[in-house]
Amino acid sequence: MKNHTNGILDSYTLGNTHYDEVYTGSKQPRNHYTSMVERFNQLSLKDFERINNEVKTAFLNQGITFAVYAEDKKPDERIFPFDLFPRIIPNEEWIHLENGVIQRNRAINLFLHDIYHQKKILKDKVVPADLIFSSKNYLKEMVDFTPEAGIYTHISGTDLIKHTNGQYYILEDNLRCPSGVSYVLSNRVALKKSLFDLFDKLKTKAIYHYPEHLLEMLKSVKPKNVDNPTIVVVTPGMYNSAYFEHSFLAQKMGVQLVEGRDLFVEKDFVYMKTIYGPIKVDVIYRRVDDEFIDPLCFRKDSMLGVAGLMNAYRAGNVTLANAPGTGVADDKAVYHYVPDIIKYYLNETPILNNVETFHCEKESEGKYVLDNIDKLVVKPVDESGGYGITIGNRLTKAEIEEVKVRIKSNPRKYIAQPIMSLSVHATFIEESKEFEPRHIDLRTFCLMGKDSEYVLKGGLTRVALKKGNLIVNSSQGGGSKDTWVLD
Repeated sequence: MKNHTNGILDSYTLGNTHYDEVYTGSKQPRNHYTSMVERFNQLSLKDFERINNEVKTAFLNQGITFAVYAEDKKPDERIFPFDLFPRIIPNEEWIHLENGVIQRNRAINLFLHDIYHQKKILKDKVVPADLIFSSKNYLKEMVDFTPEAGIYTHISGTDLIKHTNGQYYILEDNLRCPSGVSYVLSNRVALKKSLFDLFDKLKTKAIYHYPEHLLEMLKSVKPKNVDNPTIVVVTPGMYNSAYFEHSFLAQKMGVQLVEGRDLFVEKDFVYMKTIYGPIKVDVIYRRVDDEFIDPLCFRKDSMLGVAGLMNAYRAGNVTLANAPGTGVADDKAVYHYVPDIIKYYLNETPILNNVETFHCEKESEGKYVLDNIDKLVVKPVDESGGYGITIGNRLTKAEIEEVKVRIKSNPRKYIAQPIMSLSVHATFIEESKEFEPRHIDLRTFCLMGKDSEYVLKGGLTRVALKKGNLIVNSSQGGGSKDTWVLD
């Protein structure tokens, strides 16, 4: 189905098995993409490559990079791959997504409060108690403690996919230290310079207010008896893969970026060391995992944390965003129960569906998984970044046997899902110098503060740049697109 004229999108070949975001089955641009396809077809390949190189140079100059870790090697610093052809979401479609994301995060927040207090949902056997208590992310230090305003998940990243039927499904929840929002904001700056006329024409919703909303949310959960809170972003340091984001957000909010060694605790208050003497810290937006935040409480060998931080937190003298112990709710085995969690706490039908999920610890489901590995995606429940995932129809017989051995040795650690057909989007491929279909997903960002909820109008569209690849994470060779929500 190739049609060679002069437009750079004319050589685009439709697949027939996946939902194409840009084109209908007869290769007509979908209504909301018509202007975009026309605009791109006005560019020659030479013009397009010039703009593409300008954007790459801008990313490099701004330090928009991420680190990839390989065993026994220093982290490899790379420009975050960015595709110039944006993803467009019509307004009514976006409202549906936004409502679904808010509903989900409200319910998860109530669930976290419950499992650390009365445990009603466990007593009512809606969620198995042993599933919660066996999670390494369930922290006894959080039992009977309520964070300021009852908010646990101040910042969440909800990952969505669009299936062959054109319906959205939730792929997973990221509730510990979700990353990627800095790329959303940087992508927009880059694209606005290159395609300014289209922004004007299509009336795209603005996203640059996100750091203001983040700052306001953090202020709203300040400890009691504090009028003007001192807020800091705590980073593991410059070798962390998301360090660009930590520094970017601190700078945009106008707050200090610190490492654990810049803070200390005295009499259950947290202080920041400065050349003018210690300054009391009231709110910490932490980008350090639970197990490293306090060597007196968790890992004794942690060089990233602050000794005594949990005591100051439990005394109500500092707020941590996100709250420690939220990881128990983004465990991929707990994901299976989120629709029930929504019904239990909100008495509402879930707006967005889960992907069907089998938990290997359940005897009947585990047996089904072992018998059908070639048709399933198997995921460890507590990994992130796309690590440890196996896609059944890509495995050799020997690899299938290896996966079976792993599952049998620790069934609690694995879930399985059908191989979902992620939608595809026209993406420029450097090797072929053509636009080709590539699989995409969407990470939305939701902020929850005291009496406020905000979802960034767009999000991070991640794209699997390798042909046929379903794993979109940057650590697995993925890139990103700007996401335009139409007004």
